[in-house]
Formats: sequence, C-alpha cells, structure tokens
Amino acid sequence: MTLLVAWIGRDSRKISSIYIASDSRFSWTNAIKFDYGRKVFALVNSPDILGYCGDVLYPTIALTQIMEMDRDGILFPPGSTNNQRSTILFNAIKDKFINYPSKEVLANDIEIIHASRDNEVNFICNIFRWTKKDNWQIVPVEIPDTSDKIIILGTGEKEFYNRYLDYYRGINGKTSRAIFKCLTHSLLKMKDLNCGGPPQLVGIYNRFNGKNFGVIYEDKTYYLGKEVTPNEIMNNIEWRNELFEVSDGFSKNILPKSQKQPDELR
Repeated sequence: MTLLVAWIGRDSRKISSIYIASDSRFSWTNAIKFDYGRKVFALVNSPDILGYCGDVLYPTIALTQIMEMDRDGILFPPGSTNNQRSTILFNAIKDKFINYPSKEVLANDIEIIHASRDNEVNFICNIFRWTKKDNWQIVPVEIPDTSDKIIILGTGEKEFYNRYLDYYRGINGKTSRAIFKCLTHSLLKMKDLNCGGPPQLVGIYNRFNGKNFGVIYEDKTYYLGKEVTPNEIMNNIEWRNELFEVSDGFSKNILPKSQKQPDELR
C-alpha cells in the first residue's frame, strides 16, 4: 500500500512551500512487492503537485496521461486559478474512470492529493477520493497556520503519526523538516510490510511551478522512487537527504551554505 504525507512550510510571514512525499512500494498478496513505483507527480507548467494511495493501476494510468497533457500545454486554459485547476483535474480523473472496470478489479479505495498555489501565497489542498460506496468525491483539506502536516494517508498512517508526535514535541517541532525526517525515519523502522522502499518528494515554492526533488536515502540517490547513478544525476535537480538538508547529488554531502538539520530522535 502506501504512506503518503502532505505538509506546508511556513516562514515568519507566510506559507513558503507545500510538499507531498511517499514511499515507493507497490505490494500484492503473498508478500510480493516492487519498491520502485512512482506515487507523486509535479506539473511542469503550473504550480500543482499530486500524490496517490490505495489502488495502484488506475491512478498510474490517469496521472501519467495528465502529466503528458501538462507537458504539452493542453491541460489547463491560460490564467486558470488553483481552484479551477483542481476542478479540471478532478473531472479528468473522474471522467476517465467511467469505463474502468472498477468493481471487478479494484480491491482498494483511491485517494489522490492535489496541492496547488495561486499567486505567491494562496495555497490549497484537496483530496480526490473514490470508494465503492460513495463513488468519486472532492474533499477540501484545511491548510494549517504553522509548518505542519496537512494530511497523512495510507496503511502506514498510524505508524507515522505515532512517531510524528515525538517529532512535534521535540526541538524541531512545527517545522517542515520535522515531517520529512519523520517520514524517512518511519520508512526505516516500518512494521507495515506494505510500505517501504525509498521516499519520493515533490513540492511547490512561492514562485515557479511544480518541482521534483531527488532524495538521498541510505547513502543512495533516488529520483521519484528510481535509484539513479552519478551519470544520471543532473545539476538542475534539487536534492534533499534523509534529514531534509539541501545536498549535492554527486557527493551526497550537504551543500556548504545549507543549514544542518540534526535529528535528535535517531
């Protein structure tokens, strides 16, 4: 299944960022697993990010098509607001589902997080949720006033939340980095075998469009769940290590001017 987390970063004046992160494990019965599945997406032509949990196949199909429409500039009308883009995404996902054999092939519900920005500070977050009982619904999620989680989803939710309480009460509580530290710490200690693999991360800053991050995890480099070699690492990718420190993808060291973020709970 999945551990899927969305959160905001806030400075002294405003929301400065919003992130979605997840594990990378696809799991089936009989302990069959695949630890390199993509679960988070960043749109390159608008400030929008998505992540999903629950059923794997349909979100993968729908979101891959949406990413290609975004890449070719045919997804949103010019000047669309964040709420309009959220509605367009929800309708696209829901409409594609009409002919999908859901009752025959879906054992799990589907939950898709959509986070978006309008102007520099107007951030929103919605959940696109499908269940056999209620079909598709769009559920707005409140944005917190401080750097904090927005929502936790997936089978790893309870383990993450129990550990997050320790981070929240610690010296790094109410910070963006505490969430990601808790995620990587949880994946390293996860008892739920349906969650695992490397973390993957997307985000939006006050400016620019959706952003994919590289992640340094257990001394390896990953991009959207895929392990990458030094030859595949590009200079335009921003890298974060397990402590959310801004790092160099080649050396795996924290960048010289970056602030160290020690983790007192490891």
